[in-house]
Amino acid sequence: MGNFPESNPDRTKEAQPGNVSVASSPNFCNCFRAWNSSGPCAGIRPTASGAGSPAGAGSWPLLFCQLGQAHSLREIRGGLAATEGKLKHLGLSAAPKRSTLSHANGQRPWPLFETVFQQLLGKCRGPLGLAAGGHKFRFKNRLPSLDASVIDRCVSLFDWARFQRTKGAIKLHLLLDQAGYLPSFAVVTTGKTHDLRVARQLEFEPGTVRVLDRGYIDDQWLVELRRRQAYFVTRRKENAVYEGVQRRVAPQRSTVVADEVIFFSSPAEAQKEYFFRRVEIDDPEQGRLAFLTNHHKLGATTAAAVHKDRRQVELFFQALQQNLRMKTFVGTSSNAVHTQVRTALIAMLLPRYLQLRAKFGGSLSNLAPPPRRQ
Repeated sequence: MGNFPESNPDRTKEAQPGNVSVASSPNFCNCFRAWNSSGPCAGIRPTASGAGSPAGAGSWPLLFCQLGQAHSLREIRGGLAATEGKLKHLGLSAAPKRSTLSHANGQRPWPLFETVFQQLLGKCRGPLGLAAGGHKFRFKNRLPSLDASVIDRCVSLFDWARFQRTKGAIKLHLLLDQAGYLPSFAVVTTGKTHDLRVARQLEFEPGTVRVLDRGYIDDQWLVELRRRQAYFVTRRKENAVYEGVQRRVAPQRSTVVADEVIFFSSPAEAQKEYFFRRVEIDDPEQGRLAFLTNHHKLGATTAAAVHKDRRQVELFFQALQQNLRMKTFVGTSSNAVHTQVRTALIAMLLPRYLQLRAKFGGSLSNLAPPPRRQ
């Protein structure tokens, strides 16, 4: 299981931003202040209105919004004002005004927060022992899981994210690295954008094993992955048309029902066939399950276990939406939405970074409990 913050479905009381102890703790302050002074925010200088201040108008207040469960810019300003005694540890002389936060939320480019996210992700990987291949399986290939989640929006406020005639939506495409269950890539698009369109733009090093669901299955794209020497594990579509080539010997006393080499006739070129592998197992809970992969050296039960572990990306989406501000946005522009999504991912990485740095083996819910009303 991934070390994500545990959700509390029985929690009915809303949190008050001014009562958040996690966002004001010294560990979080020191960790995030380092990026404000020496990271990508270091090149931004304050303007006359203070909107250019990296800590005063954008980075820390928006992170406070995530950890403090604030619903609006006014609540962010009120929550920071209630903890003015601790703001000096962040380099703030006073809580920024609501107009300053609004200006920074609309004008500050969201790629700045993407850079902060990537730098924090880098600190969670190599120096802390979570290099590529550090997952729970024996093979050393990188193992990312790709999935997407739709977040409904009001079409009258988010007119740029029109999904249906009377409905708006944005879609978060996320790549979760199974080594430490860390988010390594995120793209925000409109709800109409197909998952496969984003997947085609991703580049991986040869040997990477991608874990996909059936929404990403396209015969031509699977062939393209084979050409790039990239592997995948996914569920087979029920109506897939294929031809059998070879039936492999299934392990005795296992749940493997069938293990065979197949090829799809539709993308096959002249005098060249693209062989794939179909594995069918008898799962005690879900019954017969058929998987498709192009990794011919992977064990049949391992291929099934790899795809089953893809549930971690679904749990990450669940933790992201239940513990952070992903359903209520403090801005309606495209830049504001992209910024808030990136700060939510940073807020998910910060406890993980502190956990790895302290070699803490418990649940993240004990390290950073959800804020509650005092």
